[in-house]
Amino acid sequence: MQLLYSNILPLGVDDGQKTIIDTFNEQVKKSDKIEIAVGYVSKASLDELEILVEENNIKNICLNIGMYYVEGMPESSYHTAVKLNSKWKDAGIGEIRIIRSFKYHGKTYVFYRDGKPFSAIMGSANLGVIKLDANNRRQYELSALTEDLNEVKELEVLVNKLKAPNISSNISEIKDMPLIYETNNALTGIEYVTQVPKSNVDFYKRCAAYASFLLPLKVPAYGERMMDDGKHFTKSNVNVCYAAPRSKRKSRDWYETQLTVSKEITTIEGYPEKNVPFYIVTDDGYWFKAHTTSDGNKQFSAVGDELIMGRWLKGRLAAAGLVKPVNDTQADKDRSGMITKEMLEEYGCENLYLKKTGQTALDEEGNPLDVWMLSFKPTESEEEGDD
Repeated sequence: MQLLYSNILPLGVDDGQKTIIDTFNEQVKKSDKIEIAVGYVSKASLDELEILVEENNIKNICLNIGMYYVEGMPESSYHTAVKLNSKWKDAGIGEIRIIRSFKYHGKTYVFYRDGKPFSAIMGSANLGVIKLDANNRRQYELSALTEDLNEVKELEVLVNKLKAPNISSNISEIKDMPLIYETNNALTGIEYVTQVPKSNVDFYKRCAAYASFLLPLKVPAYGERMMDDGKHFTKSNVNVCYAAPRSKRKSRDWYETQLTVSKEITTIEGYPEKNVPFYIVTDDGYWFKAHTTSDGNKQFSAVGDELIMGRWLKGRLAAAGLVKPVNDTQADKDRSGMITKEMLEEYGCENLYLKKTGQTALDEEGNPLDVWMLSFKPTESEEEGDD
């Protein structure tokens, strides 16, 4: 057995000592199969594991995750794991499983070559150790490498037992695992936007709906994202940022978004009046002023900054790990940053829900403005109340 360390000053590694991450990478390079069972993962570590599997031509991989079924899984890690599981299953090389029967807190990595296990790492290090980020960069871990075949096979047996159907399931089969929604940092520090306490959000959620509307998000399917004939929403609405730049020298901002609402909705009694401002409180705790404008009252947007609505909408999808913000939309030739139907389906919502709460709030000039709530989807109680 060889001890493995973190390299965190002032407790750096001494001569002759090896780090966990270097040893892990060394064992991966010797392997054609890897079995992993850990308590926690991170989005960054899942991305790194995907790269390592491809670069080292790993033929078989199984990742068991042990704590989230009970505690809840961060949504960015969840969506990343779902996509990676699908990729591995389609390629016939492996899967990601969620342990359901109990909270598994062990951290075990078993490495194989030609069908036989030859080494294993065990200790305190979750998968996040292979790609450090802000959350664990200063977190010290201690593990051990064993090449004793009796010990390695004992760990192999343990990891294989965790894959039994009465203990774990493939992540695609898990429908009741709670998700932990992550903070949308795209609105942090933005002028005209403030944050409100969760208690305020809960209050507005409980308010009866004096009027309510589902606002469809018009986006292309993934296979349609390269089409520019105007029917596939690349020149307007959510993905307006991919339309021709206003200036030859500058691409449109990725957060630029237009919420274009159809006449069938804007003409319904109770829909916000044209050019009459009102306050929006979002289901994740942001507060800003909005209005409806343009011909037929079709544009629904924030007041003061045209990027606010996009920062809220796209920022939520980015926080969930479904899309990465794009710095230069004109340079995004494969349109990886385009919002698609598949992304919205995975997030569980293809419409925004707009509800008039019956409450008012004073603006900066002392005028009472209606308060509306904007959500990615209504709560069950709100859906029942709208029937």
